[in-house]
Amino acid sequence: MSNWKEIKAITMDVDGVLTDGSLLAFDNHEMVRVFNAKDSFGIRVALLKGFYIGVFTGGDTEGVRNRFTTCGVQAEDIHMGCRGKIHDFNEFCERHALKPSEVLFIGDDVPDLPVIKAAGIGAVPADASEDAQRAADYLCEEPGGKGCVREVIENVLRAQRKWYFEDDDYEKLF
Repeated sequence: MSNWKEIKAITMDVDGVLTDGSLLAFDNHEMVRVFNAKDSFGIRVALLKGFYIGVFTGGDTEGVRNRFTTCGVQAEDIHMGCRGKIHDFNEFCERHALKPSEVLFIGDDVPDLPVIKAAGIGAVPADASEDAQRAADYLCEEPGGKGCVREVIENVLRAQRKWYFEDDDYEKLF
């Protein structure tokens, strides 16, 4: 496992990580997810401090894409409809000239296992599947959709002495 101080990018799954895994399905095939505002704020602060943020999800909806672009995540770092997340993870690392050891990944279930194992720090929410928990380097105190992303972002930024907030910079970026 890498050290929190070596992390330059934070990457994540969506369902079960940024949400509690629940999906509200409508008759028109629209799926609605609920995101935690504290996780979103953590993503914004990480971006403000120069970290890359990557998203790898099996879902593919405009609502999910919009959630991340409004947080400031670059469109090319939002990978939708992933079936082999490790390929997208490796492409993300290559595009940003990162070693996998410099990237933290947060996943919660079996499809995330290859990336949890490949990342410098593989983290999982408190309510992740048993397989994901066994593969992880870090088990969050918070469950999916309830602040686990914010938790790991704070851990990384605090370890690097970057967990502070400046209103002026935030206002300019967002």
